[in-house]
Amino acid sequence: MAISRKGCEGCDGITIPSTKEVLQQDIAKNVITAYDRVKMRGMEACMFGSTGTCCRNCNMGPCQIIDGVDEMIGICGATAETVAARNYARTIAAGTAAHTDHAREMVKGFIETAKGHGPHEIKDVAKLMTMAEVFKIDTEGKDKNQIALEIGEKALADFGSQDDNPVTMLSRAPKKRQELWKRLGVEPRGVDREVVEMMHRTHMGVDQDYKNIMLQASRCALGDGWGSSMLSTELTDIMFGTPKPIRAIVDLACLRKDSVNVAVHGHEPLLAEALCLAANDEEIIKAANKVGAKGVNLVGVCCTGNEILMRRGIPVAAGFIQQEMALATGAVEAMVVDVQCIMQSVQEVADNFHTDIITTNYRAKIDGATHIQFEEETPIESAKEILKKAIGNFKKRGDCFIPDETKQDVVVGFSHETINNMLGGTFRSSYRPLNDNIINGRIRGVAAIVGCDNYKMPDNHHEIIARELIKNDVLVLATGCAATGLGRVGLLTPEAASEAGPGLREVCETVGMPPVLHCGSCVDNSRLLVATSAMVAEGGLGDDISDLPVVGTAPAWMSEKAVAIGQYFVASGTYVIFQNLPLTGSKKFQKFMFDGMDEIYGGRWDIEEDPVKLAHKMIARIDERRAALGIDKQRERVLFDMEMRRDLGTGSGLKDAGCHGPEK
Repeated sequence: MAISRKGCEGCDGITIPSTKEVLQQDIAKNVITAYDRVKMRGMEACMFGSTGTCCRNCNMGPCQIIDGVDEMIGICGATAETVAARNYARTIAAGTAAHTDHAREMVKGFIETAKGHGPHEIKDVAKLMTMAEVFKIDTEGKDKNQIALEIGEKALADFGSQDDNPVTMLSRAPKKRQELWKRLGVEPRGVDREVVEMMHRTHMGVDQDYKNIMLQASRCALGDGWGSSMLSTELTDIMFGTPKPIRAIVDLACLRKDSVNVAVHGHEPLLAEALCLAANDEEIIKAANKVGAKGVNLVGVCCTGNEILMRRGIPVAAGFIQQEMALATGAVEAMVVDVQCIMQSVQEVADNFHTDIITTNYRAKIDGATHIQFEEETPIESAKEILKKAIGNFKKRGDCFIPDETKQDVVVGFSHETINNMLGGTFRSSYRPLNDNIINGRIRGVAAIVGCDNYKMPDNHHEIIARELIKNDVLVLATGCAATGLGRVGLLTPEAASEAGPGLREVCETVGMPPVLHCGSCVDNSRLLVATSAMVAEGGLGDDISDLPVVGTAPAWMSEKAVAIGQYFVASGTYVIFQNLPLTGSKKFQKFMFDGMDEIYGGRWDIEEDPVKLAHKMIARIDERRAALGIDKQRERVLFDMEMRRDLGTGSGLKDAGCHGPEK
């Protein structure tokens, strides 16, 4: 492009210090980023598209629908609610498809590992046995690889199943929730089948009842959360190790001037894990030394970054909105990408430097990029070829700028098992301490902040929401680029507990955990489904997920996957709030998604643009659930005298003292 940057022109609204620092450098003066393109567009988002009422599902249109105006319905007669539901459902289908294709590759890689092929192994045998129980596999007399192979083959069958049996992992949900799904007819069957049926039903002239469309949308999304994503997370843990708390760093400062910097960007951990192994291979270290580098410095971008961050402590350089900034430093020899969330513009930015963009998946190529196909049968050989290409660029590096002062320490790796063990102990792992602290009010409730970051939104909204929640004693679980953003501002350390409310602070300081827990990549939101089911099973907080004081948000969502995630949480019984959604163009449809969903599932959607108000809507929902459970009243502490102590034997003294439950 002919446009050039002067200083930090176009930096208005950017709150990430390292991003501002990079854009102020002379080496970045010709770099055009998404921030610039937002300004260059000079137009507001299309009203019809952003509110969900633009229909282009046939060639009689496109039709722009205005709710309540007879002349502005579709040429076929489709109303605003039908069009909005179709568009929303197709978004869910696309998000589910992305997670499903990712998961299928992980399952296939798992099967190859079980067969003894490749460099990986079955690491978490305890979780392997848990999955064997879920899949009803007899383990007697079998070694871990035999068990893994049977699990992998059964898991692979879940994608393409043509019978009406629900996906296997659905059995992990609370019984009451399973019964509800069965009664509604939304139990997901083969996950691929649900995506196909969703696309068929939203084809012109098929399903034209918005409530019926959304039943299939829920079934499709549940196939993602309780099928594809959960399979991917669990089998990845078994193969590469279930995450445990580990200290690491995030932000652009993790790049090194003395090393070959290779950024790994995308979502499938098979590639990233192979690169991690290859980077430590003697052949690769010698090749790097030969060109004057100390070695290969792998850094993560987006969700692949979160995968290797929480398992290996490898730093995350950037989330989604910083991917161009990593390249604009001039310090990256190669950005290696696979699938999802990779902007085409990374090639344009790389053209200003010595950097190669290396695509590795036949599904996802970029015009102008170098393609080196990642061969799953020979992963280390593929990884070495990629790294040698990056090493060859080291001597071509010109001026570069690495913002050294922005490095931020984080503690990551809070899986379902970690939380279980951390609160209850390794040998008595239990959610009892969590449930008890919710019941007694030290922890008001649990909120998930998940999903993307987005150039349309100020990039500090995740931080504003998280700080508001933790100061009101709400424990926050974070995944994806939202987790990376919260790490950049210091909320993923135990020291951040000083900013929490008194109850949450007491729990965090006792255990030594942050008030915001990094739980993984976007596919790992399934960990939160497992955790909520465990909370129900532990008792004291109702008998279904919808009873729990648990809420979720993906405020700065960008990807269709985020809407699929939101829908599987809503259909699982959770309140989910975003800053905007493409459903406001139809009053009927919006009311159904808010109130109707609540009546059906005990979970609902909501919208709020202001981040502080959004946080308080989440808190209000938590308080509603606490009130329904009867745990909303703070118990008065009573000092017992001897007479009252004697009465404890009959219970009368306890009753008279008003001590009907745990103290706060």
